[in-house]
Amino acid sequence: MLPTSITRLPARPIGSALGRALYLLDGPHRRIVRRNLAFAYPESAADQRRRLANRVFQNYGINLFELFQVGLMRPEDVARRVRFYGLENFREALLQKRGVIAVSAHLGSWELGMQALPCVFGMHLTAVAKKFKSNFVENWIHAVRTRFGNAILYKKDSLADMTKILRGGGILAILVDMARRKDGVDVRFFGKKATATPAVAMLALRCRSAVIPTFSIRERDGKIGIHIEPAVAMRRTKDLRADLVSNTQRITDVVEAMVRRHPEQWFWLMRRWKEHYPELYGDK
Repeated sequence: MLPTSITRLPARPIGSALGRALYLLDGPHRRIVRRNLAFAYPESAADQRRRLANRVFQNYGINLFELFQVGLMRPEDVARRVRFYGLENFREALLQKRGVIAVSAHLGSWELGMQALPCVFGMHLTAVAKKFKSNFVENWIHAVRTRFGNAILYKKDSLADMTKILRGGGILAILVDMARRKDGVDVRFFGKKATATPAVAMLALRCRSAVIPTFSIRERDGKIGIHIEPAVAMRRTKDLRADLVSNTQRITDVVEAMVRRHPEQWFWLMRRWKEHYPELYGDK
């Protein structure tokens, strides 16, 4: 009875309160968020950025509470929280039988959002993730993420594993908004130099899979809107390197457009521009 009661608690007010507390207590991440916002929105007033930073932390708090709830939810609990937009884009891509790459970002309710397909339609995906350093946290997160039948593929695994999934007609989910070090390509994000993974572009060219932007956005009534956009057109020429850079930029542009629409819901707590501007975070 207790788990059911917890899943029915409203995530927004509880998570927002948690986020406001984290904003006051977590000085290092608060500084990162403020610096990122000043870097991305140099024309905005300082007071406006402070308010936005507070809302960013509130969304972070909601995500933490939702993640705890997902570990106790039933499929029907998840189904009640989501609504879909653009589902026809996903269905059209699946009909091609070449696999689908669902690209997304740390935006809105990304953890709960990845549970929507299995809980509503019985369709499972494989999410590409990075392991947590703590074994306890990793084991718990893994159990939550795979609770409804989704699988996890860790970033250290090869492109061959991802290729196999796509060529088998599977769904691969990749968050593409984090900075990359060794294997990243240069892109522009909010008008500034950044790095991004070329893996999605490589897979799309190799497998001819559709790249479908999919975002889980919080709505005013508390529901999560799963926004499925049309496939990103992939450039294919004889210059593979140029194609990888061009296509990665196209994907980054789609992510940026959605972040600009919902800036308070993006995870500004990460060092997104650290590769080209380490001084922004005091790394130099």
